[in-house]
Amino acid sequence: MRHSNRSNVDPFIVMDVMEQARAAEEAGRHIIHMEVGQPSTPAPAAARAELSRAMEQGALGYTVSLGLPELRARIARLYHDWYGVDLAPERVVVTSGSSAGFLLAFTALFDAGERVALGNPGYPSYRQILKALSLEPVGIETTPEARYQPTPDSLPDDIAGLIVASPANPSGTMLNKSDLTALIHAAQARGAAFVSDEIYHGVEYEQRAVSALEISDDVYVINSFSKYFSMTGWRVGWMVVPPDHVRRIERLAQNMFICAPHASQIAALAAMECDDELQANLAVYAKNRQLLIDGLPKAGFATFAPPDGAFYIYADVSDITDDSLAFAAEILEQAGVAVTPGLDFDPARGATMLRFSYARSTADITEGLARLTAFMAARQ
Repeated sequence: MRHSNRSNVDPFIVMDVMEQARAAEEAGRHIIHMEVGQPSTPAPAAARAELSRAMEQGALGYTVSLGLPELRARIARLYHDWYGVDLAPERVVVTSGSSAGFLLAFTALFDAGERVALGNPGYPSYRQILKALSLEPVGIETTPEARYQPTPDSLPDDIAGLIVASPANPSGTMLNKSDLTALIHAAQARGAAFVSDEIYHGVEYEQRAVSALEISDDVYVINSFSKYFSMTGWRVGWMVVPPDHVRRIERLAQNMFICAPHASQIAALAAMECDDELQANLAVYAKNRQLLIDGLPKAGFATFAPPDGAFYIYADVSDITDDSLAFAAEILEQAGVAVTPGLDFDPARGATMLRFSYARSTADITEGLARLTAFMAARQ
């Protein structure tokens, strides 16, 4: 059967690594998962309990396309609590995970053939969603000195949009308010839409992340319940758009998705009141982060920018290999540790990079470090 050129997207390599790890586990091996950016903790207990109550009370059908009004209002209040921003709930759109948010944003903002800039390394699905929408992703080569974040002077002039993540995946680095302001102004000076990926907000260590909404209302913000709220499989997120874009997004959402899952929206609303449990999760990430910062150099992975947020370390392994895909496969086979090749995040330079996730339990991270250390020692 025929197929579209738009469907010729690259694989999401980390998902392939997950499948290889699953196959190894099915064969009886014990694998330490340091590949996927997924909390090992479940959704907060109160969220699960609230959904159980809701399921007993009646059918969970369609909601309105923009999301449950009470959830939109609670998300708006989060911006006051976290950032001191007074946000109208009407500007909040509940989505089927951040992925649906990106589909809606890119469809609403850009016409086929337009160029959209993003930093390399960066979340690989940005590029592939853009390609699938007949848009042209324009990679900006970032540097360790700029902590793997774009800078205003690195932006091309002929772009329709710029996507920025802070904290970033795969590096975990963040932009301070002045640097984020400069990027927003540089994009706007080019007539480019600014899309801020804020899905790792809340997972921060030494300073809080800055929301683009603290700087401008003329931006799109994408967020999710997957990371800080520990709800990856529930597929629920949100976006904040300028007031004059709400109806545009609503029409798209009605036709593309109808609505985000009702059950997930109920759980998400309850999860927002679970600060004690969520902060306990964050304390585990903080401990794991320090374990890797201290332990990876001893194992032989010494070159990386210490992460400010998220739960990743992006390490330069150019002194070890120029084929991160094969090296990751070797680590999985010989050490029983799943890690992600940098090729997922940077097609040009990712062959000499690896991403280590520390979202799992501290016991897993400790064991993973021990295995990596032994593997590297045996490799000498």
